[in-house]
Amino acid sequence: MSKLRVNCFGVSVDGFGAGPGQNLENPLGVGGMGLHEWVFPTRMFQRMHGGGGDGTTGVDNDFAERGFAGVGAWILGRNMFGPVRGPWPDDSWKGWWGDEPPYHVPVFVLTHHARPPLEMAGGTTFHFVTDGIEAALERAREAAASASSSGQAAGGLDVRLGGGVATIRQYLQAGLVDEMHLAISPVALGSGESLLAGIDLLKLGYRRTEHVATPAALHVVFAK
Repeated sequence: MSKLRVNCFGVSVDGFGAGPGQNLENPLGVGGMGLHEWVFPTRMFQRMHGGGGDGTTGVDNDFAERGFAGVGAWILGRNMFGPVRGPWPDDSWKGWWGDEPPYHVPVFVLTHHARPPLEMAGGTTFHFVTDGIEAALERAREAAASASSSGQAAGGLDVRLGGGVATIRQYLQAGLVDEMHLAISPVALGSGESLLAGIDLLKLGYRRTEHVATPAALHVVFAK
């Protein structure tokens, strides 16, 4: 069975995965962009966003590349798709990433409000799931298996859980995450959304399997 993975999820040194005051101008909350300063200079990020072959290599870039390798589908919480709350007023909002999002595979968005699938350029289709985290995971695994059987990856493809904080907490508490890579950035947010408050990773069966420090982040991997 494919793994459910969290990759490259930025966390502050005081444990927050998003800052306070999330809105259209601050999608990650006030100060939240600082959680991802480690990835912006990497070759992987620069190539994804039109920077060509320029960008840094090394440990940070290696973790960024690992996050996209072998992924056949994504799961996102609704806030990761956009700032709209409540029932969809219309279909005008198409995500934070413009006409060609960086996913290039099916993406399953958790929401309480139904919406037709949204097909974007570059192979990304957003599917809106209203019946919970397990249903989203089942559909994402089916999509990843379909991509694998079509010849994209002989060894099978995984599902990447993109966040946000509340979504990752739900999947962790349900014991559904197989592997989680956190990039702990040297910034303090003071408040916001705490990723692990009240969650006992050891009791849930997770163990630290890897940790590597760079000037920009401490990379820590937990797995079952």
